[in-house]
Amino acid sequence: MEALRALVTTGTTIGAARRLGVSQSSVSRALGQLEQRVGRTLFLRSAGKIEPTAAALRLNEQLDPLFETLALIEGAEWAEADEEPLRLIVPPTLAHNFIITRVAAFLKQNPGKNLQLDIQATDVLVSGILDLRYDLGLTSAMIQRSGVTLVPWLRSHVVCAMPKGHPLEAKEIVTPADLEGVELIEFLRRLGTRAITEQLFARSGVKPRTVAETATNMAALELVREGLGVTVLNPFPVLSVGVPNISVRPFDAPITYDTSFVLPAGRQPSEFAQQFMEYIKSTTPTDDYSEAV
Repeated sequence: MEALRALVTTGTTIGAARRLGVSQSSVSRALGQLEQRVGRTLFLRSAGKIEPTAAALRLNEQLDPLFETLALIEGAEWAEADEEPLRLIVPPTLAHNFIITRVAAFLKQNPGKNLQLDIQATDVLVSGILDLRYDLGLTSAMIQRSGVTLVPWLRSHVVCAMPKGHPLEAKEIVTPADLEGVELIEFLRRLGTRAITEQLFARSGVKPRTVAETATNMAALELVREGLGVTVLNPFPVLSVGVPNISVRPFDAPITYDTSFVLPAGRQPSEFAQQFMEYIKSTTPTDDYSEAV
């Protein structure tokens, strides 16, 4: 096949031999063996000349992907494949309250590594992993989608966050019944956690007074800090280190949140991705509201 490509490129067996660094007879022998293998006449021989037929030219075109791959294997691009950037995608709350500092620390400990961090909503994260535009995602969302694999590594227990001085601050544990008639900041209905809390309140016969709905934990906590009401949410990562003017109490409900790595289904993570995943797990302390999975 190399002889075929060299002959098509140079136009003569002498030129092909020079390109391949072999004798002219070796090229002629290789071309004859190729004809026997494919069972077709690939070359016209006349008066000491040899010319490729239309079939040989078509075969040469079909070999393009093969030789491109061989060039990568033999060249520097393949040798540097392990140093390709890790394409990471993370939702805003996890990015700004957790992952950015760890990305910085990881890269300082691993000079020469390159990591591309994109910050997008969870639906973009899922589509990007499915399309293989990203190697690794990180989310606390409740994803149920074929084509992606979730690898949970931290489980958090639901809490109730309230403004400092709120009457519920006197309780060690807040129950669903405690929220009867209480101003509540909910999450939008398109988010899985909203359906869970609504079912919980319905089973308990409790009717909080919804005063606002939002899409992110940070937005909900800002509304809480403004004194608008209380909220029931995943404490990780925004409440792991405390938020000024906000009190947090355990919420007596069987609601947990798994923070997971997100990978394309059926594909093993690269060594780089595995190193980063292990680093994240090993450098994330647990607290009163979370535990390692």
